This record gives sequence, structure tokens and C-alpha cells, in this order.
Amino acid sequence: MIEIRKYGLSLILTLASLLTANAQKVALKTNLLYDATTTPNLGAELAMGKKSTLQLFYGLNPWKFASDRTKQLRHWLLMPEYRYWTCQKFNGHFFGIHALGGQYNVGGIDLPNPVFKDLDEKRYEGWYAGGGLTYGYQWLLSRHWNLEASVGVGYIRFHYKEFPCTECGALIQENNKNYFGPTKLALSLMYCF
Repeated sequence: MIEIRKYGLSLILTLASLLTANAQKVALKTNLLYDATTTPNLGAELAMGKKSTLQLFYGLNPWKFASDRTKQLRHWLLMPEYRYWTCQKFNGHFFGIHALGGQYNVGGIDLPNPVFKDLDEKRYEGWYAGGGLTYGYQWLLSRHWNLEASVGVGYIRFHYKEFPCTECGALIQENNKNYFGPTKLALSLMYCF
């Protein structure tokens, strides 16, 4: 958890420095799909040129489910991304390249999962890192508000420890898994300065 605080503090300091930039060159955003998983998140996007931007996104889910303490989807994610816009920044189509990394402690959840097939019966904890390519589109809603949809595909390397149940048991194994497929799905509400 100390590492999570360090990354969170780094993100806040980065966002604060971005806010000192000139008008219409910075946007703050939240991924509404990530919010739906009860994961608070915040992103900042900074204009680098007429057709390029740089985004930094952070999400943190630090709690267990209140209704069933054996279920947990605890994790944090840091995702930087470079974007190239086909017309103008913060409007229309864009293509990007992203990296991602974070830590997780998940278990007791019955969700389709391509990496950990028995997530409803076991618990997994560890770290992940990867990257991929992004395509997206932004719509201007008003002078300061935008809506963005984006999807990314790529590679993620998971290092994990597997446990027999969500709260108990000795370590079953420690291993790595490789994943190729979707790495990002976002529907973001943005405020542009």
C-alpha cells in the first residue's frame, strides 16, 4: 500500500503541474466505465503540438465488497499514452500508443476472465505490465466539456501468486502469464481548460 501512495502522490503532483499550462491545452477526465467497477480514476491530457497529446491515467480500487468480504477486486493502474490526432487535438479521431502497469489482489468474483479462469474460487495477487495501440474519438459537447470513447489492444505480462480461497490458505504457486488482447476500454467525460 505504501507503493500505491507513492504512485498516487506522483500522479497528483503531475496533475497539479499540468494545471499551470495555458488554456485549451489541458484536459482532466474520468473513465465512466472504470467508475462503474467502483474504481475511482483520474486522467490528465496535455497538448504537445497541433496534432499530438500526452495522457496520464490513474485508477485505484482499495476496498473489498461490503456485501461479501470474501470478494475483492483491489488494484491500481497507471497508464501513460501518446496520441496523434488526425485533424486537431481534443476533437475527432486519434491513434495512440500506451503503456500500463500496476498491482492487484483479486478473488471471489464470478466474472469472465481470460487470464484467471477460476477467479470465483481462488485469489490472485501480483503485478502486471504491458502496452498496446489505441484508437479513439472525441466529441465536443460544449466549450469546456468533451466525451471520449477509446479502445486499445496489446500485450500484458502478469506475475502472480495463487491462493486456494479468497481469504485463507497457503500459497499454491507463483508464476507468470502472458496475455494478448484488449488492454483498454474507455468512455470518458472530460473537462478542457
